[in-house]
Amino acid sequence: MTFSIKHNYSSRFRLMAVLVIAGLVVSFAMAADIPQFNTDKSWDYLIAQCGFGPRNPGSQGHSLCQDYLEYELRKYTDRVYLQPFTHYDRRLKTTFYMNNIIADFGEGDGAKIILCAHWDTRPRSDMDPDPANYHKPILGASDGASGVAVLLEMARLFSLAPPPVPVQIILFDGEDYGRVGENWDYLLGSKHFAKTADPADYRYAVLLDLIGDQDLEIKREYNSYKYCRDLQDKVWRIAEEVGSHQFSERLTHPIIDDHLSLIEIGIPAIDIIDIEFEYWHTQGDTPEHCRRESLEAVGKVIVKLIYSEEP
Repeated sequence: MTFSIKHNYSSRFRLMAVLVIAGLVVSFAMAADIPQFNTDKSWDYLIAQCGFGPRNPGSQGHSLCQDYLEYELRKYTDRVYLQPFTHYDRRLKTTFYMNNIIADFGEGDGAKIILCAHWDTRPRSDMDPDPANYHKPILGASDGASGVAVLLEMARLFSLAPPPVPVQIILFDGEDYGRVGENWDYLLGSKHFAKTADPADYRYAVLLDLIGDQDLEIKREYNSYKYCRDLQDKVWRIAEEVGSHQFSERLTHPIIDDHLSLIEIGIPAIDIIDIEFEYWHTQGDTPEHCRRESLEAVGKVIVKLIYSEEP
């Protein structure tokens, strides 16, 4: 009887040990399948965009950067296309030609996850302390290039390790064209996308904006908190897990950004943004006032978010 009990315990112990080891093997295998975000490459993408100068619609920098972004994305997927649209500026009596840049990754016909950012830059520096700079376009290192830089690095990772679910990267044009108090001139690209998108095709969307700040603090954006709390909670939990302390539990005021265009048509969407960037809409929005570690903090979160999804 004693032997029988010992044998039973021994068998159970061996079984538990096997299960623990098997679990560790699975965990290590899953970790090995998740690629590592390359901070230096994302920083290079930011610098490259700024190298074209301001990228406001109608400028030479805008045209050159569009070609660059399309070229970079085509390195990582053959499913890249432009979504053209126009915008008529009532004051300037000028029509501007713009393009959303869209790239698809992953296989299957399931609902897609949208990762998005705006790639245009503001045509005026209306928050600059020097009034003489008001009509000068910004360089947009954080407000424009930073979110795109993280998404280009995600595209590279997707080419190395396909995501477990379909992902669509969207670079919106014309987000920052508008003038203060004239909301019809903002969010142009996301509004155009929303006119043609079928919400049933998408799981959710994550927008990256103003994430290059050298003193990055990403508070919970209020509209995201109000309308998509579960998704925001999920992302903030991941931020804690990966050690991205730049994600804060404090709330922002409601922010008008591209995620609202998606929320309005029924796609859950949140905004990852540092709205308190000191050089917002000024001539000081340059790489010197950004930090590569800020891109890394956000990039690590997006990597784990996507590769933790189940088909």
